[in-house]
Amino acid sequence: MAKPVVALVGRPNVGKSTLFNRFTGERLAIVDEVPGTTRDRLLAEADWGGYYFLVMDTGGIDPTQGKGQAPLSIGSKDFIAEIRTQAELAIESADVILFLVDGQAGVTPADHEIAEILRRKQRAVDGKFYPPVILVVNKGESAKIREVAAEFYELGMGEPYTVSAMHGTGTGDLLDEVIRHIEAIGEDTEEDTSAKIAIVGKPNVGKSSLLNKIVGEERALVSDIPGTTRDAVDTKLDYEGFPVTLIDTAGIRRRGKVEPGVEKYSVIRSMNAIERADVAILVIDATTSITAQDTHIAGYIKDAWKSAIVAVNKWDLVEKDTYTINDYTAHIRQELNFVDYVPLIFISALTGKRVDQVLPLALRVQEERLVRLSTSQINRIIQRAQDQHPAPSKSGRSLRIYYGTQVRSDPPTFLLYVNYPEYAHFSYVRYLENQFRQDYPFIGTPIRIVLKARRD
Repeated sequence: MAKPVVALVGRPNVGKSTLFNRFTGERLAIVDEVPGTTRDRLLAEADWGGYYFLVMDTGGIDPTQGKGQAPLSIGSKDFIAEIRTQAELAIESADVILFLVDGQAGVTPADHEIAEILRRKQRAVDGKFYPPVILVVNKGESAKIREVAAEFYELGMGEPYTVSAMHGTGTGDLLDEVIRHIEAIGEDTEEDTSAKIAIVGKPNVGKSSLLNKIVGEERALVSDIPGTTRDAVDTKLDYEGFPVTLIDTAGIRRRGKVEPGVEKYSVIRSMNAIERADVAILVIDATTSITAQDTHIAGYIKDAWKSAIVAVNKWDLVEKDTYTINDYTAHIRQELNFVDYVPLIFISALTGKRVDQVLPLALRVQEERLVRLSTSQINRIIQRAQDQHPAPSKSGRSLRIYYGTQVRSDPPTFLLYVNYPEYAHFSYVRYLENQFRQDYPFIGTPIRIVLKARRD
């Protein structure tokens, strides 16, 4: 089940990135006093009271057109368009929106603009408005600011929550309110049991063409211009009685290559699509071989613990001999060695070659996510691994694994009880993973191994 998304929205320099870092517990967002520092959209996991959700830092509205140019006025078309794009992104992608304002600066015209856009874009269902918006008055370090926070009622966004993202003051009450809304949404939402498959990749590799060929109709716009697809588009279909949701996404560029304007918002949509998918189809252009962008996207998939297949598209345009496919396979395996469990398939979305095998392969990988091994099988694997290759010693002591069990699937997660978890080198954990895959391959699926101390 996809994690709820909480989006941070507001004008520049109100503390969105600081609050993002506070929620996620990591310095993933750049924090700077210069307005508009956040240029890339970030998505990271957070938890509060056992509830896990994703925090989306949408970045501030850049009040300048460019270096050395005059600031955009609040009423200018460019400024309003940027505010609207950001607000619409939050409305489309988020389950809960945190609308941040600056308690030290007071209510500004830009705050009114954002509030009005959020109100217009919310949808009413049974007397409730979705997604819910929580008004957050940041930089409330002093008692004076907390006292004047009532002036933000004039925005018409309900009760303001006064916090200090820098010091953490008031963030606990704010998170309690966020979880309250998430719980309410979960009660009102019918669970989607379809297999969710995201088609991802850098721009212009043929993702939309692949989607169209799979579903047999022109469901997504196809163009030779890179970056034609701006949004993540869901296509529902029935495959041999099994419900499937295909998610076509905008191409993901490297951070330094994300251009200003609407394209920078497509990156977060693609990242969000990976997060809510079970399996990602990473499409690679055979005519350019594998690139740094491809490895970055594979890294995103791995970090999100999603299963994957690699579809090498435009194979019809490659001059071939007896060894071509073997050479391509070896090169891709070398570049994507950190996801060596992912299957490859060579296709042509244009001619349809092997496209009919893509969806069955993705669904097989989806089944692999749900596999459970018996406890006796797990402990047999562990014993064999230690007999063949004992863990190296550290300070005269060696890692010893007593027993293990599978605590969950989706993805398969194994809990191993050991004497000293800190003695486990990452290379030995990788060795254990390979031993598990010898018994059961878990095709296209990451394996999570968790070590827990048991020193008695």
